[in-house]
Amino acid sequence: MDKENLVKITQLRHRLHQCAELSGRERETGRLLREFLKDNTSLEIIEKNGWFYAVKRGADLKAGSIAFRADMDALPIEESIPLPYASLHAGVSHKCGHDGHSAALCGLALELDVLAPAKTVYLLFQKAEEIGKGGKYCAAFIKETGISEVYAFHNLNGFPVSSIVYRRGLTQPASEGLELRFLGKTSHASAPEDGRNPAAAIAETVLYAERLLQERYNGMVLCTVTGIQAGTGDFGISAGEGSLRMTLRAEYEADMALLLDKILAFARACADKAGLKTEHAIFDYFPETRNSDFGIRRVLAAADRLHLKTVEMEKLWRASEDFGYCLKECPGAMFYIGTGEHYPALHTKEYDFNDRILETAADMFLTLAQTE
Repeated sequence: MDKENLVKITQLRHRLHQCAELSGRERETGRLLREFLKDNTSLEIIEKNGWFYAVKRGADLKAGSIAFRADMDALPIEESIPLPYASLHAGVSHKCGHDGHSAALCGLALELDVLAPAKTVYLLFQKAEEIGKGGKYCAAFIKETGISEVYAFHNLNGFPVSSIVYRRGLTQPASEGLELRFLGKTSHASAPEDGRNPAAAIAETVLYAERLLQERYNGMVLCTVTGIQAGTGDFGISAGEGSLRMTLRAEYEADMALLLDKILAFARACADKAGLKTEHAIFDYFPETRNSDFGIRRVLAAADRLHLKTVEMEKLWRASEDFGYCLKECPGAMFYIGTGEHYPALHTKEYDFNDRILETAADMFLTLAQTE
């Protein structure tokens, strides 16, 4: 990568880090990225519904098209490390590295600007990855446009710096957030029989969900309790309503759907028995992220050309990723770039994107864009 371009995208990454914004609110982030591309490249820039893409038209109309995707939202985590470019927004910071993903994609734009690639290259700047919503928009665009292949990367701790980490087939699981609400009736704590307390139904549902994990499925299945609430905690009042929140996670979407159906049926049965009503809602749905064989071959070939170390993951990365929507529409791959064996983990207060891998990411994208 041109060294002046590397300096530019490093500075851009720091500016993006300062203006960290939550999912679906990436207005300033998007503006900064579009301004950078307008000021430094001649690529076409097209704004969509809260996200945008840039495109470099190919020299060969028969060569097809390729897309690269970067996310740009941050997390509701307070910045706690003394960075000179620390987040300016209280309670919000880039603790997943999406600032680095977007900066790297801008690095590809800078390199492409002075080239004449055979393929048409699309650069997708996606919103709302952290809540599993933005990928659907990019996937719809891929289908509508007829893009031939698509790639994305994620930074990942626990692996050598700038190593290319990959997994064939399923690389990240499906997941969804389930909220169950149990509605009963309050009463004086001295006369619980006069009310309908949901605590027992909630507890039984939690224990049932744990038992479900012992059954046989097609692949890994998890059910993680993320919140339990019943009543106000006042010692004089028997709780009249409560809620249970769980994250369901599975290698296969069908297994996750089965797990959900069983939990809902059991919760309703418990509620009926206790004279309660139930409601439920689904949040943050993520599909399976499955790499195509073609996409992995292309990633490994690009890494070989760049003389980068490759590491095959034995087990899937359990975190979910809405790039899976894109991979349902065309071949491609999600690959990972190591940030260091002992680098701080994602989604922790100690984390900041490792600028040392920006060049690696941009070079991988560029190599994929220019080769077959």
